[in-house]
Amino acid sequence: MTRPSSLPSGTQIGRVSLLASDRSELVEFYRDVVGLEMCSRSSGETTLGAGGRALLVIGEDQNAAPRDRTKAGLYHTAFRVPSRTALSDALRRIRTQWELEGASDHDVSEAIYLTDPAGNGVEIYRDRPRDRWSTSGGHVEMGSKPLDLESLLAASSGQPEGERIVIEDVIDPETTVGHVHLEVSAIDDARAFYEDGIGFDIAVEPAPSVLFFAAGGYHHHVAVNTWNRRSAPASGQGVAWFEITVPDESALTAVRDRVRATGGTLSEHDDGFDVTDPDGIEVRVRLENGT
Repeated sequence: MTRPSSLPSGTQIGRVSLLASDRSELVEFYRDVVGLEMCSRSSGETTLGAGGRALLVIGEDQNAAPRDRTKAGLYHTAFRVPSRTALSDALRRIRTQWELEGASDHDVSEAIYLTDPAGNGVEIYRDRPRDRWSTSGGHVEMGSKPLDLESLLAASSGQPEGERIVIEDVIDPETTVGHVHLEVSAIDDARAFYEDGIGFDIAVEPAPSVLFFAAGGYHHHVAVNTWNRRSAPASGQGVAWFEITVPDESALTAVRDRVRATGGTLSEHDDGFDVTDPDGIEVRVRLENGT
């Protein structure tokens, strides 16, 4: 249920940053398989995106330790495409260049899943229209059924060329980061941070081991789970930080006040602030048009 202190409609996930010991493989994967465009490159990081919008920052530290089985961190980054056609094109691109690991119909969305060369999970999905979503007790109802891949492939925009279908090399320009899904050490600690501190509403609470947070009635902007029994803070390779963008100064001030009231330590910036969640993951809260 929406509370007066909830994040406003218009709150979104901004950029996600991954840290790698060698970013070259990751850059090639997100460019060639996911279909993101190169936005910028420096000696320390590469930024990729869609339609001129930065979505993913890949940093490099040759001394960064691999993520081991105890560490919290990223379950997957979820790229949201605007149509079933765009999702179909993404599926064709994956099938020709990578290995698809899963595909699900979640009632509110259709999603396909894969893993990047460094072991970071990736979801690409499209939402069904909101007027087709079901709710119960103020929560969005989400299922998990097998996705009809042949039906999805038929929606492709690709053109026949001999015996194969040719599709665009780049993902749809309206693609965004729809949500991030994290592996945490304790659901209650994550709930206190993302609900009480940041101000998300509980959108879906399907089991004690998983929780979905959202703003503006969305199905989820952040998800957390304890399925793999992570017990140590995130560090080294994997997720470095992710952004939550809010639409105006009043929303930014409200988040800042809530985080301080719940004991969070902030690092201030011109367009927002950074705070670390209970599992050592940096969350950057920014104005929508900030940098």
